[in-house]
Amino acid sequence: MQATFNQTLIELVCGDITQESTDAIVNAANSRLAGGAGVDGAIHRAGGPAIMAECRQIGGCPTGQAVITTGGNLKARYVIHTVGPIYRGGTQGEARLLASAYQNSLKLAVKNGLQSISFPAISCGVYGYPIHEAAHLALKSCIEFVRENKEIQLIRHVLFNQRIFDIFAQELKKE
Repeated sequence: MQATFNQTLIELVCGDITQESTDAIVNAANSRLAGGAGVDGAIHRAGGPAIMAECRQIGGCPTGQAVITTGGNLKARYVIHTVGPIYRGGTQGEARLLASAYQNSLKLAVKNGLQSISFPAISCGVYGYPIHEAAHLALKSCIEFVRENKEIQLIRHVLFNQRIFDIFAQELKKE
């Protein structure tokens, strides 16, 4: 499923983000950039040790912020590591932090001259963010960004399974 906003294609696919060939893929990282479970572990395994070596040099990343490393052995040239919030009931600024994770990833892509980026469903795994709310915030953040910035030509949301894809698709239809 896809839609165009201000000349930027926003696309939803069901798949494996480690197989994406966009300029950058986004990693749902932890604040220590230490690798981990879920998409974070998959990206580090597929990308090889060069990604972790750069993460160690960077040292960490606050929630809602983003940093960039090589893509290592991945098809994507870069990995943008962003830290989404752990969901604690929605009263701890989680929505602002999740939106910030998407926006700061996009800003970093533009700063580095990138034209295409692939996102996972940030914070929807072990961080427990409710998928309907996360899908709304993810798409809203990306659409708001491209209404102000024309540099990114493709934003792809690579969703792990059909259930998450269907929820994102419902949200994209509302935009």
